[in-house]
Amino acid sequence: MGEIKKRILSIELVIFLLFAIRLIGITNPPLETSHSWRQCTGLMVARNFYEVDNSIFYPRIDDTAEGTGIIEMEFPLLYYIHYLISSIFGYSHWYGRLINLIVSSFGLLFFAKTVRRLKFSEQMVFASTIIFGVSIWFSFSRKTMSDTFCISFMFIGLYYALHFLLTSKWRYLFFYLFFATIGILSKIPAGIYLIVLLPFIRFAYPDDTIKTIIVKRRQSIILLLSTAIPLILTYAWYFLWNAHLMELSGTWYNIGIPFGDGFIAVVSHLHETLRHFYFDAFQGYAIFAVFLLGLLFAFLKKNRALIAIFLSVFGMYLLYIFKSGPFFYEQNYYIIPFVPAMALVAGYGVSIIPKQWIRVCIIAFTITECVVNQQHDFFIKDSQTYKLTLENVMDSVSTPQDKIAINGNGNHQLIYFSHRKGWNSTNQQLADANYVQNIASRGCSYLVIDKHTFPAYPKYKKIIFDNKDFVVAKIE
Repeated sequence: MGEIKKRILSIELVIFLLFAIRLIGITNPPLETSHSWRQCTGLMVARNFYEVDNSIFYPRIDDTAEGTGIIEMEFPLLYYIHYLISSIFGYSHWYGRLINLIVSSFGLLFFAKTVRRLKFSEQMVFASTIIFGVSIWFSFSRKTMSDTFCISFMFIGLYYALHFLLTSKWRYLFFYLFFATIGILSKIPAGIYLIVLLPFIRFAYPDDTIKTIIVKRRQSIILLLSTAIPLILTYAWYFLWNAHLMELSGTWYNIGIPFGDGFIAVVSHLHETLRHFYFDAFQGYAIFAVFLLGLLFAFLKKNRALIAIFLSVFGMYLLYIFKSGPFFYEQNYYIIPFVPAMALVAGYGVSIIPKQWIRVCIIAFTITECVVNQQHDFFIKDSQTYKLTLENVMDSVSTPQDKIAINGNGNHQLIYFSHRKGWNSTNQQLADANYVQNIASRGCSYLVIDKHTFPAYPKYKKIIFDNKDFVVAKIE
């Protein structure tokens, strides 16, 4: 018992240390190289809850053209919590980072608690939790994005599902349904872990006495039937309410492509797809080798619980890959939903090594490789900080109500930092006189050019601001 308590404290200490390390640069604006565009999208939603309309059912962005900016997207819980905190302390971009980091740290803790509850060894619990914590999860859990946020709630929910099976206490069923629902609503890929309820039911019980079998059957049926609640609510949000939002102002949320088209796209880009597994998942190569070792020995040693959990998640994840198609291999964060399953197997690979010093060396090398390969995400390049001046530039020549067109080229960074609404245009569009005339007739008052991405911009007639970074032209 003393050893188990010591190990629990060690896991909690590791999670706390990982939390503390990721506080470095937590107040940084969304200017890092990796997926700052996606963060700016969510930040616009949070800021518009604060400034425009606080109804969680109507998320909106600043890329409005002449419309409302209302978009269809994942259930915006992360951004709504951001708004609630802003309503007390005033808006600041870094709240979203901190919210996600806190939730994702609890997700890591409940991952460890769930693995332990399934009677895996303490060495495996410890190794898999560390590997999970320093994987791609390490950097994305401090971004204002829902990808680790949703998985974290799902693991909290699964822990309570397992607790319900073991204790038959109804409050745990409620906790499972609550956390699983907000997990899947926050992003659909979290739902792939519902499939592990089946191996949970098979491997959660310590014996097969008649009494256990009777309890297991009744509680298992209740658990499986109740899972319809998060599924129904998720369907209602993504496929009914989002369809309504699309009718209001167009579409934004990616609901994937047909499975056949996705399969062809993924197979045609197999190298980019596989890279997500052998490098992006753990941000290094060494731990992937340990993952393969763990997978091999899971089959050789017939570890049925581990095999059942891994294969069930992998089967669901393949459907997710093929449904995503090009979106999967183009964005490295699409591997995040599968990383917990890979970390579990890799942790098993470490735990079966007989020599403790070898296990320690592997873990130490894993932490070093993964953290070093992600440390750049904690710092902002000086070459990007000029974007922070954009709001002051616009305040000097316009009012916050004036509509603008800016050459964001599909990236929402610039329109977010301008704190204006309007058109997120391309370089080519802003060089087209017909396009400019069209948006002017629809309420656009200013053209804003980022010189760093469009040095050969047109010589507009009425330039009212010009420095080394930006040009602002008034549309007549």
